Amino acid sequence: MLSKKTQYAFHALIHLAEQADKGPVLISEIAQEKNISIKFLENILLELKNAGILGSKKGKGGGYYLLKQPKEIALARIIRLLDGPIALLPCVSLNYYERCENCKDEAICGLHEVMSKVRDASLKLLENKSLKDILTRNVPLPKLS
Repeated sequence: MLSKKTQYAFHALIHLAEQADKGPVLISEIAQEKNISIKFLENILLELKNAGILGSKKGKGGGYYLLKQPKEIALARIIRLLDGPIALLPCVSLNYYERCENCKDEAICGLHEVMSKVRDASLKLLENKSLKDILTRNVPLPKLS
């Protein structure tokens, strides 16, 4: 399940993409439009900026803006950045692998095998879908509370 943090990040990214032709967008505008706490949103946008997804401009006419086109922002990247592993078990994670404490042998573990397939299917979808795919649905996202 996506965390609230990641859901808010997607809402903010969508807003920034929709406003891209108007220049940088103030945090307060995004927070008000998407009903997100400014303090929480500041932390999210800073993480996205540090990851090279967003840029920011200070002063008059300042705010946040996308550094990449929506089609270049893979959903998997945002999820990993903010939520960590996409895999449902640590033993099947490609980037955050950890051996499961209660597993005697991954090679014969049925759960490991099934969750590996779930991971592969999820990754195939999330790495090939981008922010643009969300935008082109043309359905306004509901405000989160």
